[in-house]
Amino acid sequence: MAEAEVLIVGGGPVGLTARALLDRWGVRTLLVEKHRELSPFPRSRLVNVRTMEIFRRLGIADTVRDRAFAPEFGRVRFRDTLLNRDFATAAMIGVNGPIPDSPEFGVVTSQDRLEPTLVAAADGPIRFGAECAELSEQDDDVVAAFVDGPTVRARYVIAADGANSTVRQQLGVETVGPGALARMTTVVFDADLRQWSADQPAGVYFTANGMFAPVYPEGGWAWISGATEDTDYAGRVTKAIGADVGATVLRVQHWTVNAFVAKHFRRGRVFLAGDAAHTVPGAGGLGMNTGIAAVHNLCWKLAGALRGWASPDLLDSYESERQPVAQTTLRQAVANTQLMRSAQERRQEQLQAGDVAPDEVELPWSERYFAQLGLVLGVTYGSSAEPGTDYVPSTEPGSRMPHRMLPDGRSTLDAVGEWFTLFTAEPREVDSPWPIRVVLDPEAREPLLVRPDGHIAAFTAR
Repeated sequence: MAEAEVLIVGGGPVGLTARALLDRWGVRTLLVEKHRELSPFPRSRLVNVRTMEIFRRLGIADTVRDRAFAPEFGRVRFRDTLLNRDFATAAMIGVNGPIPDSPEFGVVTSQDRLEPTLVAAADGPIRFGAECAELSEQDDDVVAAFVDGPTVRARYVIAADGANSTVRQQLGVETVGPGALARMTTVVFDADLRQWSADQPAGVYFTANGMFAPVYPEGGWAWISGATEDTDYAGRVTKAIGADVGATVLRVQHWTVNAFVAKHFRRGRVFLAGDAAHTVPGAGGLGMNTGIAAVHNLCWKLAGALRGWASPDLLDSYESERQPVAQTTLRQAVANTQLMRSAQERRQEQLQAGDVAPDEVELPWSERYFAQLGLVLGVTYGSSAEPGTDYVPSTEPGSRMPHRMLPDGRSTLDAVGEWFTLFTAEPREVDSPWPIRVVLDPEAREPLLVRPDGHIAAFTAR
């Protein structure tokens, strides 16, 4: 029987990030993935600024950025067909270039380009082709049985095994939300589309014939549309583009747009994460990033419970802190989807009216719509107020520690790590059962205690 302190079920970006985070704490993990290899599809393509801050702490932000698209691709464009001019466009603030609120900014990349970087970020073993068949909690452990494989004993389990999570179903955890919204098809293909894209780069081109997205900086495209029984994918791509560009189909994937949040994120020693806990539509690129922020919240708590410097009761806060975030994110993603449809419907109404369509269409949102920094950086644990579009830095308990430069040239975010951080204007000694470091900060009006995930734990006594 194999043993691990934490068993991670699911080898997507969320599970791989949890593995890397726990490795930094010295926690022994085993990650199991039912597929026999990493996903070959682009899938999630936006890494937002908060996720890049987490990757910065893991030491992989530069590698992720080097393999991603240039900042000018942090934009969406709306066209009648890929061959036409834009009738609308919007920037992704926090992705299309640096922002004053962070030492990082997001990138457009592809999941199959990101995952190998995450694999290399930790040394914990990975077992591919291992499908979890049953979980049973026994005393202080969880025993996991696998189809055609040995059993595993672990102290805790993180289930990041996707929207159709086997573990969630085994635990009997129900979900709340619209559920399946649509069936989609992604066709990855090679073609030279520089004539229509080189001078106007974008992460996504929305057209009346589906979405087009560049896959890698060096080439390759994905076409995403509603599912169909027609299997002439090269012909469908050609028709959608509106010209014969000699498209060579490489891969095809059928998938479902889901929208739900699990009623519970924890059952005993098992924790749901990523799409197993919350699945949101892709508009706005919120899904994967929300899952990564959630395991960033969870992993330091697991480390504390395992090493004895935190009560196991602390683990209950994972659900109480992250479930409201998931619910807010779901509402925002559904709203994003509706606004996308509204923009395209407005254009279709213009074209069908018989008049000459204007060159531009006023989008049903402001330029700030795609910023969403309030939701990305403004999450405040324990607050009943939902974050808005704008981000307002705050040192209130539960807020993310604001970014600013310290006298030694580091960002305040770089001072946070696998420990609690006390920012104080005056030197002091701290007697604490937790791992803690003191950082001299002349601008700290009051001492601030910051958790390992970068959120402010509390004001300390003077």
